[in-house]
Amino acid sequence: MSIVFVPRKLRGKAKINQETIQRLLDENDQLVRCITEYMQKGRAVECVQYQQILHRNIVYLATIADASPDSFPCTSAQATSDAASATAAHLNGNGGT
Repeated sequence: MSIVFVPRKLRGKAKINQETIQRLLDENDQLVRCITEYMQKGRAVECVQYQQILHRNIVYLATIADASPDSFPCTSAQATSDAASATAAHLNGNGGT
């Protein structure tokens, strides 16, 4: 289960730290690999649930980045663009290049 699933009574109380962010990034990596594997096997329907989790995780990470006082807008935008490009390339079978 995704670590983004937080019971309602705990929402807004979780401490966001580097470990949490890294776990989400690792989970996203695993999701992309799973989606890629299913797509290569021609099982696109099974990918939908993983794509939804990946989307939610990415939106959550973007929200954290937007709320972070120490991030710079151009760096954050570039990182988001780079991540989106790398994910699209990986899903399209281009290996991220």
